[in-house]
Amino acid sequence: MKIKGDEISIKQIFFLCIYYGIARHLPSQMPFRRFRYWCCKHIFKSCGKNINIERGAYFGTGIHITMGDFSCLGKNCWVPNNLSVGEEVMMGPNVTILDRNHVFSRTDIPMGRQGNTERRPVTIENDVWIGCQVLIMPGRTIKKGSIIAGGCVLCKDFPEYSIVGGNPSKLIKSRK
Repeated sequence: MKIKGDEISIKQIFFLCIYYGIARHLPSQMPFRRFRYWCCKHIFKSCGKNINIERGAYFGTGIHITMGDFSCLGKNCWVPNNLSVGEEVMMGPNVTILDRNHVFSRTDIPMGRQGNTERRPVTIENDVWIGCQVLIMPGRTIKKGSIIAGGCVLCKDFPEYSIVGGNPSKLIKSRK
């Protein structure tokens, strides 16, 4: 079966219904976290061990998402279907990750009618901490060992072990 051009199995549709109908709304306590993890193991392209999908996380169909061991999707986060998350990634609440934007190059056509840019996936490498209410723009790669400060609008890439914050994002310092 195809949904928006993606091949999706009946099993994945079943677990998406359970996730969005029930699991997404359950409290953050441990038995409910395990239930969300169980659902996502049957939805995601790759799902590491001991991951945490917090309450309210939204990931579209999720069929192209890969998540490494001991990583999490934060409470009420919104992430695209093509996200790649490494191992040991912490994500605070209300993080938004975009994989595309609106086209706005023409002034003779309203922006809402110009369509969207091509998808540019976001990659989060190992041992990353993303603070609360971070906005990550399309095509970004968050390098190993980096910290993205709460409220940051991440609009460019930085080296490994960077501490990044602000709007627009800027290097605060290196962890090395």
